[in-house]
Amino acid sequence: MKRSLLLWISFIVVLPAPLLHAAQSTITEAEGNACLGDDRSRKQTEQAALTDARRNAAEAALTYLRSETRVKDFVMEKDIIAAWTNASVKILNVLDKAWYRNAATGDCYRMRIRAEVIPDERALAQAAREKDPADDPSGSLQVRIWADKKQYRRGEKIRLYLKGNKPFYARVLYRDAGGNLLQILPNPYRKENYFQGGVVYEIPSGDDRFDLEISPPFGEENILLYAGTSPLGDLRLKAAAGIYEVETKSSDVAARTRGVRIETRPDGQASPPAAGFVEEKVTIRTVR
Repeated sequence: MKRSLLLWISFIVVLPAPLLHAAQSTITEAEGNACLGDDRSRKQTEQAALTDARRNAAEAALTYLRSETRVKDFVMEKDIIAAWTNASVKILNVLDKAWYRNAATGDCYRMRIRAEVIPDERALAQAAREKDPADDPSGSLQVRIWADKKQYRRGEKIRLYLKGNKPFYARVLYRDAGGNLLQILPNPYRKENYFQGGVVYEIPSGDDRFDLEISPPFGEENILLYAGTSPLGDLRLKAAAGIYEVETKSSDVAARTRGVRIETRPDGQASPPAAGFVEEKVTIRTVR
């Protein structure tokens, strides 16, 4: 892929999107506790605290969803709640863990985790069939990225489009057929990473000073989108012309990005600290 200095004038054209994969989730922090008893070993107590933390994370995500989503259609609401009630919980990292003494129950174990709560995809698909959530600002975070076509030939230029249903933070990465991973948004000349909902953004455009022009090697290439309702975790980057080269190991990018900064709500607000998160991948092919 070649990069050149260009000033783009944007004409937004929505065309069929190439093959993509998307995932919606909520990232939150939760605490679990368990106490040592006659029927539990220390290891079993630690496992019970972990189970409690996972359960609390799932409940926090559901509470967050209910507070952030205003769904008028009862059937759709039922499907969405079912999707999050049956969510799986992935532990991103353990923030704290320790044994402590409780005056009433004796030796107890506390564990605090950062977790990603992933809803049941089939239940979400059912809700989507009832109503397309992509343009509904009252729903949970939905962000799409797409290219203007599925296949590109040497010398052609890729145009990407980005849109969310509500305000969001985003990072867009490009992995070429040679395995090079580049961050194209934000970049050294277009630093904003916060976008308004309901607006189609074009990449490259505006202050961008690069061109996504196809050159060898050819093959499968991916555009990776990470988006959230809170600022995303940082990556190690190196400025290269109008973009950034990603120096973080490819295998660590998703985990580092999921290190979103979760803001604590003021006292009296029912919703727990949590953040909506979306990951999406668009696959294109490049040929001679």
